[in-house]
Amino acid sequence: MKHTISLLVENSVGSLLRIAGMFSGRGFNIDSISVGASEEKGMSRMTIVTQGDDEIIEQINKQLHKCINVIKVFDLTQEAFVHRELALIKVKATQAERLEIMQIVEVFRAKIIDICPSGLTVETTGTEDKINAIISMLRPFGLKEVSRTGRIAVKRDFQGSVN
Repeated sequence: MKHTISLLVENSVGSLLRIAGMFSGRGFNIDSISVGASEEKGMSRMTIVTQGDDEIIEQINKQLHKCINVIKVFDLTQEAFVHRELALIKVKATQAERLEIMQIVEVFRAKIIDICPSGLTVETTGTEDKINAIISMLRPFGLKEVSRTGRIAVKRDFQGSVN
């Protein structure tokens, strides 16, 4: 089962290396990792997607709590959370294919952010499944390059219903 773990870490040299090293040193795999500045000055938010049974995930969480520079660890997997990925996709496109590609982009609520005589660059955000789906739809035209962020996530604050 995939687990999404959110970390608040000190934004200092070597923080990412130490955390990635902890995973590799213990034989744990990272499916994706995203890091960026957080709401707190001098802190970064790190989102890690990994897999494992309950025992492995418990071990990962314990080891993360021990890492230098880690302030908080949140395993979001059993919580309600919102997550997204970003992808930039360069697609080959002849003049005749552009309209069809633009229709696919519109269906996925993506955007064309660059254009050249031989292709287009598409920006899309969404779940991993959505990103995979648009890539699959664009693949027949010829993918030049795909760059993905990996998952970012935050716990959903609202848990009830609106009446």
